[in-house]
Amino acid sequence: MFSTYATLYMYELGLTELNIGWITTIGLIVQVFSSLISGYLTDRLGRKRAILYFDLLSWSLATLLWAASQNLWFFAAAAVINGFQRVPHIAFYCLIVEDTRPSDRTYVFTLLQIIGVIGGLFAPLGGLLVHQYGMIQGMRMMYVLAFLFMTFQFVGRQLTTRETEAGIRKRQETRELGLREIMVEYGGAFRELWVERNLLLIFGVYILFNFQATLKSTYLSLYLADYLHIDSGILSLFPAVSSIIMLLTLWLLMPKIPDQSAHRSMMAGFGLSALSNAMLVLYPSSSLLWIGLSTILAAVGLMISSPYLEAAVQNAIDDDKRAKVFSTLSVLILLFTAPAGIIGGWAYKLDPRIPLWLVTAAFILSYMLLHLYRRRTARNHNSPQQLSQ
Repeated sequence: MFSTYATLYMYELGLTELNIGWITTIGLIVQVFSSLISGYLTDRLGRKRAILYFDLLSWSLATLLWAASQNLWFFAAAAVINGFQRVPHIAFYCLIVEDTRPSDRTYVFTLLQIIGVIGGLFAPLGGLLVHQYGMIQGMRMMYVLAFLFMTFQFVGRQLTTRETEAGIRKRQETRELGLREIMVEYGGAFRELWVERNLLLIFGVYILFNFQATLKSTYLSLYLADYLHIDSGILSLFPAVSSIIMLLTLWLLMPKIPDQSAHRSMMAGFGLSALSNAMLVLYPSSSLLWIGLSTILAAVGLMISSPYLEAAVQNAIDDDKRAKVFSTLSVLILLFTAPAGIIGGWAYKLDPRIPLWLVTAAFILSYMLLHLYRRRTARNHNSPQQLSQ
């Protein structure tokens, strides 16, 4: 509910486009630091406790700060606190993946996508709050609701899940190691990553996917409201439309996609996503039909690419090294996406269409990298001796 209006909320409270870009970048810089320590904390505390402690810090406390925000400094403080979200992010992925068979992981991430999609159906309620109480008061109410619902979910998840076998084993191993030995292991994880070309390619796709998501989530709503002059009360309808389309895609299209076509599905999804963003900048119309068509293409593209990409990344990582390697990947993601906020802010000031052009370019490059990855994996599969090299 609140993500649609987060940028406009800051704008209403007097922050400029550059301020908003700096806030995004500050949050991403803190996420780089929290990613560096997330693997260690996930192994040391265990998956469940790492999720609970840092979800309460990075989300429950942050939503209260956002609800009370008055100026730039409130948002900066919330960005710093929210930046520790990488710890529960890594721990949660470990929790849901480690005791799951690789063949079932696509279904796990599809289910997570469904949960997110169903959540998107509630976005129009945010629009009603904004329409009834105004942007600032409506957003404050949404952030308080977010605090209540999120905290309830964090506690409920803690009570209804169990620690993974890998989590129990890594917690015991980590207690016997000093910090120096652990940092040496993480250095080894970086070196292993650079050596394995296939891993680098799929990680490159994942990094670009996160880069565009950061830019789009920060500037799309501002572009629609400020540049295309769409009424802010209508903006919340687009996430709801997106959610409905994603559910229909899940029901009608995804069952027809065979497992062996996962890479082609991702490439088709990236192509549709690139087209959906290009539409908004090639023909910047305030027509709800045109923006709705772009939203539909983006929803289909996301649904047929995201679960397969998440599963492909997780399947490329060994369970015993998951926390370390995935936290290493998160650092790389954030090193590339941290400048996204400030780059987007400068770009938006030059021309509001540039951030969406950057999003489109990220999808095109992702398509190309995935094509290379698909060819390399097919060649390795057909030539076992190359795999040993």
